Amino acid sequence: MKTSKILGSAALASLLLALPAFAQDAAQPIAEAGASVAEAVEEVAAVVDKGDTAFMLVCTMLVIFMTVPGLALFYGGLVRAKNILSVLTQVFLGFSMISILWVTYGYSLAFAGPTEGGLSAFIGDFSKFFLSGVTLESTAATFSAGFELPEMVFVAFQMTFACITASLIIGGIAERMKFGAVMAFLAIWFTFSYLPIAHMVWSGPGLLFGMGAYDFAGGTVVHINSGVAALVAAILLGRRIGYQREPIAPHNLVWTYAGTGLLWFGWFGFNAGSNLEANSLTAVALINTVLAPAAGALAWALGEKITRGHASALGAVSGAVAGLVAITPAAGFAGIGGAIVLGAIAGVVCLWAVVNLKPMLKYDDSLDVFGIHGVGGIVGALGTAIVAAPGLGGYPLGDAAAYSIGGQFMVQLTGVVIAIVWSAVVALVAMLIVKAIFGGARVSESAESDGLDLSSHGERAYN
Repeated sequence: MKTSKILGSAALASLLLALPAFAQDAAQPIAEAGASVAEAVEEVAAVVDKGDTAFMLVCTMLVIFMTVPGLALFYGGLVRAKNILSVLTQVFLGFSMISILWVTYGYSLAFAGPTEGGLSAFIGDFSKFFLSGVTLESTAATFSAGFELPEMVFVAFQMTFACITASLIIGGIAERMKFGAVMAFLAIWFTFSYLPIAHMVWSGPGLLFGMGAYDFAGGTVVHINSGVAALVAAILLGRRIGYQREPIAPHNLVWTYAGTGLLWFGWFGFNAGSNLEANSLTAVALINTVLAPAAGALAWALGEKITRGHASALGAVSGAVAGLVAITPAAGFAGIGGAIVLGAIAGVVCLWAVVNLKPMLKYDDSLDVFGIHGVGGIVGALGTAIVAAPGLGGYPLGDAAAYSIGGQFMVQLTGVVIAIVWSAVVALVAMLIVKAIFGGARVSESAESDGLDLSSHGERAYN
């Protein structure tokens, strides 16, 4: 609840001018005292709002829910029956590991550190190692003057973003990578790619933040970042046995359908929660998170019907995820028309990437992480510059009259290029390190044929 001012300084000034000259001199100390009181009350007005805090706690739980079990089931249904437990285990334990790394040093490197100088444009420091200094009283600012969140709530919310971003990569390397190698790769990549890019985009001193890059909920930080890493890792790992020579079909699309529903539900916390408070702009982000995936699903289905003669269930859910990915950076910037168009474009472009680009380049991105998250993230990040235009119903930051689509597009393009290059280089180095440590990152041919459930975890999902 906002704290009202007792008497504003402007009102005091007007009252003072209305007095006779001799009275003005006598009243001057009173006016100065009143102004000090007004300023003090103004400071007190920056309070923690319990409603916003409760909303953000719910959003944090929703993002956890979209990862475990949402993403796990989505991926689990797409692999073969002999590998479903391996994917579930990698997502579950990957999430667990990144959450520990986040509170150990991740939050500090992403959001703490000096405001200028040194490496502050690229990374934070260790001043909040193990959340040192994050107390019951410390707060994080929201986007509205006078309202703040408990810092621990902000830490928890951002932790879920780091966890799901790393987990997304698992889809690109599924069904053939050693379990220990997967965990080591995720830890290295999280440290040297996720944290710097999150800092550059979302932290005040960050390079891209200072340039004015728009990324409402993680198009660059989450989707391009993870999609590129999955592509590089998949290429270095090599193709699965029988890839492009024999069918490698999803074993249970019902699980994938259920996982999509959980992902979509959790995505409301992902996008709407990124406003950091509950207001009308939060509602904009929420409705856009309905419209863009709906348009993406319909566009993908129509594209399949035209090009392949049928609209598939897998295509529908893939299109929905493509729409969700594309609207993520634009969720609070796009009007409803822009959200629909952006989602539809992402559905068509990601369909092309999965059906045409991947076979053309012959890389084995097992579950199309790059085709949907990488490509969809690029479409969304660049498209944000267009749909945020006030003339197209958007909600840009700052002076709407001064908004330039061309200028913002170049800033967005810069962010996309930096994210692609940075993530690719880190993923390349991380894979080389992992291969050296584990004597190769890939399981043996016999282990891959038996399935990772049995060879890596000693169990089977189905009898």
